[in-house]
Amino acid sequence: MRVYLDNCCFNRPFDDQSSLTIRLETEAILDIQEKIESDYLSLGWSYILDFENNANPFSERRVEILKWKTLADSFVSERSVILSKMDELVSIGLKPLDALHIACAIELKCDYFLTVDKGILKKAAEISKIEIINPVNLVIQWESQQ
Repeated sequence: MRVYLDNCCFNRPFDDQSSLTIRLETEAILDIQEKIESDYLSLGWSYILDFENNANPFSERRVEILKWKTLADSFVSERSVILSKMDELVSIGLKPLDALHIACAIELKCDYFLTVDKGILKKAAEISKIEIINPVNLVIQWESQQ
């Protein structure tokens, strides 16, 4: 099973943990990352993750997030099919960068697109090519299946 974590997910453990929601999302992300490290899950990576991570003003975060790229089993760079899919997703109301992440995850044939971005999650039902889910909900889903 392959997952794609958007930049918000990779940054969540660095956020202020005083909110219960942020703490729960952080714990779920750390659990998912542990599953990636133990090869229970595969990780997809894209050029847009590189782009956003390189723009991160916090160097320690940039370095830590970049380490995940080395664990990815697949990588995608810009292709016309991705840009076409991005245009499709923008037409349903997604922001261009968010649409680009999702288009990359679809091209990578990821099973799940993980995000903590409420705007993306609100549009999830309109996107049929990939399951878009909050990391907490994914962990709950897995645990209910065991």
